[in-house]
Amino acid sequence: MKHTRPLPLIALVIVVALITWAVLRTAYVSLPPLPWTAVPTLLLLALGEAFTGVNVLRRIRRKPGTKPVEPLVVARMAALGKASAHAAGVLGGVFAGFAASLGDALDKPTPRHDFFVSGGTFLAAMVLVGAAFFLEYACRVPKDPEEESRKHGASRS
Repeated sequence: MKHTRPLPLIALVIVVALITWAVLRTAYVSLPPLPWTAVPTLLLLALGEAFTGVNVLRRIRRKPGTKPVEPLVVARMAALGKASAHAAGVLGGVFAGFAASLGDALDKPTPRHDFFVSGGTFLAAMVLVGAAFFLEYACRVPKDPEEESRKHGASRS
């Protein structure tokens, strides 16, 4: 499994935002107001993934007082990070599309409320993307110092 690249994720956010914007230009009137509960939910998920990333990173690097981590657990955590990054990218795109479509109707109370909720949810989704990237980074196996010195020594000669 390869780590998540930022450029395809940015493209995913933009495409989903454009689709959401196009749909909401015609269908916004029939929707109920957006709930604010997605913001703390996404932030709690990001906090959990960041905490897990720190824990996995310490265990992989065999810091004092930690137990070695099972390779299957690391693979599962890397898959969780990858899936979370993509899911948060899609959610971020949806709420960016909401904010973009409501930007011209801020003089009315319901669209203004939905604009701020969608903006906050977009930011929370981007925090989750950052935490997912960190979790993926934490799951990388560190390079062997002896192998690195041999590579650098061979390239210098």
